[in-house]
Amino acid sequence: MQPITAIVLIGLAYVIGSIPFSVIVSRLTGAPDPRTIGSGRTGGTNALRAMGPKWALVVVAGDLAKGAVPVLIARAVSDGEPALEAACAVAAVIGSARSIFLRFHGGRGVATGVGTMLVIQPIAVLLAAPVFIGVILITRYVSLGSLLGSAAMIPAVVLVFLVVNGTVPPAYLIYAVAGAAVVWIAHADNIDRLLHGTERKFDLGMLAGRGRGGT
Repeated sequence: MQPITAIVLIGLAYVIGSIPFSVIVSRLTGAPDPRTIGSGRTGGTNALRAMGPKWALVVVAGDLAKGAVPVLIARAVSDGEPALEAACAVAAVIGSARSIFLRFHGGRGVATGVGTMLVIQPIAVLLAAPVFIGVILITRYVSLGSLLGSAAMIPAVVLVFLVVNGTVPPAYLIYAVAGAAVVWIAHADNIDRLLHGTERKFDLGMLAGRGRGGT
């Protein structure tokens, strides 16, 4: 593949990752802009706080898609070249957290990162999901669940590829680490609040359209 083609695909992945679905949905539905409340982020938890479970589900679906689509495009164009898929995946996650459409503001990159992994290695997502969900249920901290869930993706990717293929493509391993790093960097303010005991806990009632909470 020509380098210019790879550069275009990586740039396209960043642009797709930058699409602010929560802002778009809020404008189409007349719901509050998620950037105006709570953490001011554009991810699923703040969308839930601003718009309720129905529209938050639409936002999460969009965020998953903007991770999956760039990897699928890279796979189709390169006939499954791991390095290009990984590069497009990390570009999409960066776009989600630092959107070109929102003056380089955005979400935390969690759902978009999951979307990329649903294409790269969906079984790894299944293995890491209990960490994400379990930590939230036990601690009520969405941020902590996201941090530990993204970290759990690294050994999950290694384990699944070793079992299924007998080897781990280096590009996918590098992406698992880099993707988690982007998510952790995007959670810098949450990490600070967790360390100081000031992080807001998630109200499970929000899932039924009641209460407000989470980060």
